Amino acid sequence: MGRGKIEIKRIENSTNRQVTYSKRRAGIVKKAKELTVLCDAEVSLLMVSSTGKIHEYISPSCTHKNLYDRYQQASGTDLWQPHYEKMQEHLQKLKDINNKLRKEIRQRHGEDLDDLGFQQLRGLEQNMEKSVECVRNRKFHVITTQTDTFKKKVKNHEETHNSLIREFEERDADFRFPSLDFEGDYQSTIGFANGNPQIFAFRLQPKLQSADLQDEETYGSYGLSLS
Repeated sequence: MGRGKIEIKRIENSTNRQVTYSKRRAGIVKKAKELTVLCDAEVSLLMVSSTGKIHEYISPSCTHKNLYDRYQQASGTDLWQPHYEKMQEHLQKLKDINNKLRKEIRQRHGEDLDDLGFQQLRGLEQNMEKSVECVRNRKFHVITTQTDTFKKKVKNHEETHNSLIREFEERDADFRFPSLDFEGDYQSTIGFANGNPQIFAFRLQPKLQSADLQDEETYGSYGLSLS
């Protein structure tokens, strides 16, 4: 038994519609390939699904452009002229916009002002004042930002310098030796490294002895005493 005929109408269910499109698309492409091989025909297929996807097939012996050119010659129609005219219109609009912008630039440089009236000149002046104000504000912002950055760098350098100075002073204090005091009497310190060091101070004092004791053993004019 053969399959019954189905009614040709739009399939409402989107899933069934997509499945049917995929199956029938594959069948059409298969038939186009068969025509190309069996009949030496040049076939071009272009299909666009409801979701916007494009599927195409072209016989290996030709291109889409060649077939379109042959179609134009056979039918006497020009497929490219409407598209070319639209492109020319769009190009002209772009040229007009470009010329307008160039004219505005020249006017901002003080050129091409002869055709402007008082109100137009006043409007141009106000626009330039606003532009100058924007540039000036941006300049001050950049200056402020750079100044703050330099201040932070200087502060960091000062902190690093002070830290190095403190570190150097601490290291210098570790290697500092006791100094000798030469004010008044001469004093010297002797340390003995047997256990805890003991420090003895010796003082050289002027001899105040009488003349009859001068025969005693002395060291110049000074005597040695333990203080």
